Amino acid sequence: MMRQAHKRSKLKTRAVVAAAALLLGGGGTAIIADHASAGAARDAGTSARQNAEPAAMTISCPDVGDRLRDVPAAAQPAVSRGLSQLDAQVAQAYGRLTGAGHDSGSDDSGGHDAEGHDGADTGAGAVLGDLQQQRTETIGRISDSVRAAGNRPAGSGPDGLTGLSRCTTSKVSTAAADDSSRPLSSRLGDRGMPGGPSRADFADIRNAPAAKRTPATGRAGSTGTFTTVCGRNENGHFNPDNVIVTPGVRNGAHHMHDYVGNKSTDAFSTDASLAAAGTTCTNGDKSTHYWPVLRVLDGKAAPDANAPGGGHDGNMGTVLRPASVTLQFRGSPVTKVTAMPRFLRIITGDAKALTNGLANANASWSCTGFENRQLKDKYPVCPDGSDVVRTFAFQNCWDGRGTDSANHRTHVAFARADGSCPRGFRAVPQLVQRITYDVPAGVPFAVDSFPEQLHKPVTDHGDFINVMPDALMAKAVSCINSGRTC
Repeated sequence: MMRQAHKRSKLKTRAVVAAAALLLGGGGTAIIADHASAGAARDAGTSARQNAEPAAMTISCPDVGDRLRDVPAAAQPAVSRGLSQLDAQVAQAYGRLTGAGHDSGSDDSGGHDAEGHDGADTGAGAVLGDLQQQRTETIGRISDSVRAAGNRPAGSGPDGLTGLSRCTTSKVSTAAADDSSRPLSSRLGDRGMPGGPSRADFADIRNAPAAKRTPATGRAGSTGTFTTVCGRNENGHFNPDNVIVTPGVRNGAHHMHDYVGNKSTDAFSTDASLAAAGTTCTNGDKSTHYWPVLRVLDGKAAPDANAPGGGHDGNMGTVLRPASVTLQFRGSPVTKVTAMPRFLRIITGDAKALTNGLANANASWSCTGFENRQLKDKYPVCPDGSDVVRTFAFQNCWDGRGTDSANHRTHVAFARADGSCPRGFRAVPQLVQRITYDVPAGVPFAVDSFPEQLHKPVTDHGDFINVMPDALMAKAVSCINSGRTC
């Protein structure tokens, strides 16, 4: 099970609960527990192999925002609205696809294009055709706004961004590996249901691979740390906005965010409003830290069951408040760090990693007491007395120019394998957000996501805006470079 009460047997602590299935628009969850024997698991595994591999269907579209390289300030409001509209269109199409009863396991073509080629059923073809038309119009408006501001939009092909309108459907395998050494959940949990994780999305942390070793610190390296204490969102600061990616757009994230630090952050925050706001941090740090909420899939109606970012966008279940939040800045193994500029914005991970691929994915899941083992594409099954851990290690190299970039990624980078920054980048303090959760015994959980991302663990991501006063950032840099713990 996800976690077990201490009084339960070791055999049961090794059992994996079938993941709850989020019912889009249904307002409920289905939880399937298992107390089956190892022999029954082997029988179920044999039966499953005799049938088609269980799978879920999702929609994959080119990420327009990631292709943008130069967006003039005058075009940013229109671009933000357009990107949010594109996400909403995919969510609506995904809802049509799953709500129409499309048999996600029946197609072996490997995906459909917008015309429903490759033997796709006409239902999926019609959904993708409508989606392509909507995306073409919206992407056209984005391109027009960028041109009007004096720049040719960067994209793929001679038509710029307009070549990014076509989407496909893809099958996502939900088959679980056969492990006859422990009881398995009911096979009903392997497939899952539209919008929800499957049993295959969970793994025993004790079987996870060891975390990669970090480079040894040289004489010129910086070994200190600076920790800022900002609480666990005791003040209940939640919203489904994303001021970095879609500023000025309500529900721009289509999933709920948990905030600590700056008390005012929402879609309409500006550098000036963030600097003037209060903070939950004890040292006066006004920085913004946020991440998608984690929910237990307990079948209970959450306050946001019908609200944007909640049930309206396929995110159901009870929001878990973190048991602890640690925000620590670390140094570089090969050099001293320089100060981050105020209002630097950094996103780590990819909320659309299921369909975008793993190029920008940076999820890291573990359990307390087992953090030498990390999972990237699985939720951890933690032993008795161990909490679930999410860790976001942010990019630690900055290009020395702007506080953001058009795609919100290219102004920062990760250090190379030897710890050095890529050419043209300089080392800055590396933020590591570590969040733990006391997940109720026997209850599966999932991170909030865009509907078509199926609440997969690989889509986990964190966001940060540096609003430290300059004097506090200077103190952090001094602590890190001098090897102190502050």
